[in-house]
Amino acid sequence: MENLKIVEILLIEDNPGDAWFTQAALKGGKLRNNLHMVYDGAEASDFLFKRNQYSNAPRPDLIILDLNLPKKNGQEVLAEIKADPSLKSIPVIVLTISKAEEDIIRSYKLHANCFLNKPIDLNKFLEVVKSIEDIWLTIVKLPGL
Repeated sequence: MENLKIVEILLIEDNPGDAWFTQAALKGGKLRNNLHMVYDGAEASDFLFKRNQYSNAPRPDLIILDLNLPKKNGQEVLAEIKADPSLKSIPVIVLTISKAEEDIIRSYKLHANCFLNKPIDLNKFLEVVKSIEDIWLTIVKLPGL
């Protein structure tokens, strides 16, 4: 039997349109997944550390992280994830509009697993999200899956 487990994905994205398109792209994907969405960095920390309304949140198998977030930026969230022994093995895909070299370098120094730019074109955006699924959820072997 192939991959019967439902993949838990945490999307950390403050743009409702990008969140909706990501959800739509993953809904039509090859693998069954539970997509959990949070809209700012503080909410992401609460989800990951099971605080407040997220006390029963599942541990994500994969995190898709925007950098430009309110309350706590994506690099702060990434640093928290990779500093915590119980979370650091979760792959973090940075998906952001930023093309700044310093954001790319800093993200990798903070141990991001992948840095992708969000295309402005809708069809290309959907292709990028589907490529995340193709590579990270189909080809790459993740812990526990």
